[in-house]
Amino acid sequence: MEKCKDDLQREFYIQMTKRYGWTKRVLTNFVEAQTYEKYLLNQTNFDLVLPVEQRVQAKLAVKDEYTFDFAELSPEYSEHELEMQLVNNIRAFLIEMGGDYTYIGNQYHLMAGNRDLYIDLLLFHRRLRSLIAIELKIGEFEAEYAGKMQLYLSALDEQVKLPEENPSIGIIICKSKDKTYVEYALKNSNSPIGVATYKLRNTLPEDMKEMLPEPEEIAKRLRIFEE
Repeated sequence: MEKCKDDLQREFYIQMTKRYGWTKRVLTNFVEAQTYEKYLLNQTNFDLVLPVEQRVQAKLAVKDEYTFDFAELSPEYSEHELEMQLVNNIRAFLIEMGGDYTYIGNQYHLMAGNRDLYIDLLLFHRRLRSLIAIELKIGEFEAEYAGKMQLYLSALDEQVKLPEENPSIGIIICKSKDKTYVEYALKNSNSPIGVATYKLRNTLPEDMKEMLPEPEEIAKRLRIFEE
């Protein structure tokens, strides 16, 4: 914990360790991977579409960037190859997703009229009590991905979600994204969607501290651990 730069960062890791029972080794790995910053920088439309009581918890379910350093991929890997590496290393993948996730399946089949739909990865978030649809893209984020995710989420809510569960959430994980472009793409979406990127090794911008929310907003998000 001596690597933490301020009290808010230290409190985040203390509370996450209490919640998920992280070992010292796991905690060290998450600190070195700058997990705190990755949560605070995430891009979602949750403030626009989710009830107030779900927003903060939902934001803690999505990182801005994921590190898939456990994936063994060929130089010119495909989306299918990436997907199968995540499935074959499901424990490491769920840990990287951040806790509270359980795995349901990959290429999860749904029908929309007479059209087949296949969700790359379907998870369930226990605290949110929501189905989580994951779409993997090995290129840059495109606005059409958000439209496709809305279709998936509508189908999940209609066909799979149980009455006592909360609306399904989508996470689109791409190789890269333009943050301003993502904001425009999500602005008018009626479904809760987050857009993240992935790396195959742990690297983050040097100026990340300048991109973080104000301390008041960080403290607000940390209060979710008191509930």
